[in-house]
Amino acid sequence: MDDRITEFVRGLRAAGVRVSVAETSDAMRATEAVGVGNRERFQRALRASLVKAAGDFTAFDKLFPLYFGSGGKPLQNALEDLDPDDQDLVRAALAALSGRLQQLLDWLTGGDGPTKEELEEMARRAGRDRATNPGQALWITRRMLHEMGFGHLEDLLAELRERLAAAGMSQKAIGDLMGVIEANREALAEQLAAQIGLDVARQRAERPRDLDAGGDLMHTPLEDLGPLEAEALRREVRRLVALLRSRAALRQKRAKAGRVDPRRTLRANLRYGGVPMEIRHRRRRLKPRLALICDVSTSMRPVAEFMLRLIYELQDQVARARSFAFNDDMQEISPAMDGRNAADAVAEVLYAIPPGYYATDLGGSLETFYHAYLDAVDSRTTVIVLGDGRNNHRDPRTDLVRGLRRRGKRLVWLNPEPPAQWGSGDSDMLSYAPLCDVVYPVRDLAQLSAAVDRLLAGG
Repeated sequence: MDDRITEFVRGLRAAGVRVSVAETSDAMRATEAVGVGNRERFQRALRASLVKAAGDFTAFDKLFPLYFGSGGKPLQNALEDLDPDDQDLVRAALAALSGRLQQLLDWLTGGDGPTKEELEEMARRAGRDRATNPGQALWITRRMLHEMGFGHLEDLLAELRERLAAAGMSQKAIGDLMGVIEANREALAEQLAAQIGLDVARQRAERPRDLDAGGDLMHTPLEDLGPLEAEALRREVRRLVALLRSRAALRQKRAKAGRVDPRRTLRANLRYGGVPMEIRHRRRRLKPRLALICDVSTSMRPVAEFMLRLIYELQDQVARARSFAFNDDMQEISPAMDGRNAADAVAEVLYAIPPGYYATDLGGSLETFYHAYLDAVDSRTTVIVLGDGRNNHRDPRTDLVRGLRRRGKRLVWLNPEPPAQWGSGDSDMLSYAPLCDVVYPVRDLAQLSAAVDRLLAGG
């Protein structure tokens, strides 16, 4: 256990938590005193020994389950509680589905799950060895789940249910079986995420970032921020807001003063042989109306936090801003944000929406938006979608994106993923991008603030 605690401390340090040698020794003595039988008591002993600042609790809570297990339920044997006749029916139905995600079905019904060697091979093929930050760990987990067949599992389970019903198995027995399979699916996804997260954390601990080495946090990927770096960037947001507000105010001042419009002036003076007898000015720029549709899934949450902070610190620079958040479905978050301190409001909103792996449903969320919130978009509204365009192999509903483009003034997409990853796995970005007026990269705060400045300028 001492070796695992030492490894955990290295992971904390790589994430920006300061832990001394003396505190590491204290942690080892504390955990020896409380033992490992009670997981909650063991976790509290480690936290009390290793964490000094409240801002470091987030890093501790993220890393603890990676190094010491999540405490979740293991996979179960889905057949053991069935009577022998029903067990035979299930085996026959599974045999009829042979060759179609057979290995995944065996894992979900047998309760054993993949072996360590199988996990290692899938992780290697998914690119684990090239991962350098937690955001990439999430992407690799999604690729592994896709390779295992999670994206097509619902259809296969529906067919399994039909076969069992046709064979005479009772609905109660089928429901019990499907309940265990569903629990196993969640447990397996959590195990994969934890294993990849641990692998990436170990790799990161071997090459920790020196926060005092002059690294430019403005150009650090938001998904790669440790707690100390994230807090430093939150302070930077306040400086950026002041700068963006000054730039927006200057644009408004110039518009009110009446900047000369060269093209309109030349056209108006053609009858004078080009001599500028009549001066034409540019029309006054109106403050933009915004409808922000924000992906707050696990991989997108760091980007969403900073985007919402920027937009709501700059509310006075827009005519109207309504915001919506989605993971598995859409909901409006404007009421929770209006008239409040942006930092407190963003934290409350993001905490209230549960994260999840392999749960994002952009197509279904857009359908909800059309039914419940379409009044947020009119001919003066710029629709902003913040997301990676990943849809877990569900219907992307490009028809609804096209409809938003026609209904609004402009459609702007902000995406933190590099174009090289578009179209890979469950990404539908190659289908969405041609429907947009512009797609801005927002991998770091420098790119995000530049995109917000262009939006305020109407660009």
